[in-house]
Amino acid sequence: MHFIQAEDLTLLQQLLHFDYEMMIYVNRIWVHPVIDNLALFMRESIFHVPLYIFILIYVIQRLGVKGVWWFLGAISIVAISDLVSSHIIKDYFDRPRPCRDPILVHQIRFLAKYCGANGSFTSSHAVNHFAFASYAFFTLGKTNRWVKYLFLWAGAIAYSQVYVGVHFPSDVLFGAILGMLFGWGAARIANQALSLHQPSI
Repeated sequence: MHFIQAEDLTLLQQLLHFDYEMMIYVNRIWVHPVIDNLALFMRESIFHVPLYIFILIYVIQRLGVKGVWWFLGAISIVAISDLVSSHIIKDYFDRPRPCRDPILVHQIRFLAKYCGANGSFTSSHAVNHFAFASYAFFTLGKTNRWVKYLFLWAGAIAYSQVYVGVHFPSDVLFGAILGMLFGWGAARIANQALSLHQPSI
């Protein structure tokens, strides 16, 4: 679906044009009633909590006291990433969400319960979940091959933000990149502080 003419646009305008078109594809074309319900559920905290409780129990069983510190580190980096995304980046760019964008508001399917009044760029859901996935992967990935699938979990949650109409594809893409950088940095600190990759003596 082409609702903007891409001819004679600057590079930035072309990127924005592509972002709008991908938004239409994800939100209106690549859709299914089952995914409608699943995407809405994936945005709810009740969907996330069981997995993170399971990870907490697993880490404490495997690492003991270190596991408690590991989880405190995870909570800290998610809180920091959320602060940066929600109160610094969003305030700076002040990009309207798709459900408030004057070009898109009448062209998308809005499935969420409400359309946030804060900025769209970056997606805090994407930043937070990718920060956690990256933190877990770079601290536990050498000892647990299942940790890498947290990136799929984070990706599915990020995708749902576009699907229901509250974020643009670029919001979740750059949110994911930012979150992974936060998680990677926190993992470096945790690995050194907790000696996670050093054999026990």
